[in-house]
Amino acid sequence: MIHNFNLRIYYEDTDLAGIVYYANYLKFIERGRSSLIRELKIDQGTLKDLGFMFVVKKISAEYHASAKLDDELKVETKLSELSGAKILFDQSVYKGTILLFSSLVTVVFISEKGRPVRMPIEIAEKLKQFAA
Repeated sequence: MIHNFNLRIYYEDTDLAGIVYYANYLKFIERGRSSLIRELKIDQGTLKDLGFMFVVKKISAEYHASAKLDDELKVETKLSELSGAKILFDQSVYKGTILLFSSLVTVVFISEKGRPVRMPIEIAEKLKQFAA
């Protein structure tokens, strides 16, 4: 299953050339992942209080085309891999049917000591519905 997150480009998202500043795509895909987690009723605040969190370990990204002011974009998120402590997200940003940006993001579930730990089975089960 694919999770969709929609957004609009504002002036603050653009650079001097009037196109979306490249680093903002990382913010857009972060919002897509956060929206997916929130919709699954996984409370990251509670996890943090318990001493656990999701962190990005690695990202590969490719820019395909540019977005501009007032464009409506869609962030598509799916899970390519899910293991005990690791999630590989496959994320893409589209304007209509035009692919603008694609990425693979490795997220790790860690303890407050910064070490990877197995995520609770309830969380893994919720995430599985978005596995490719």
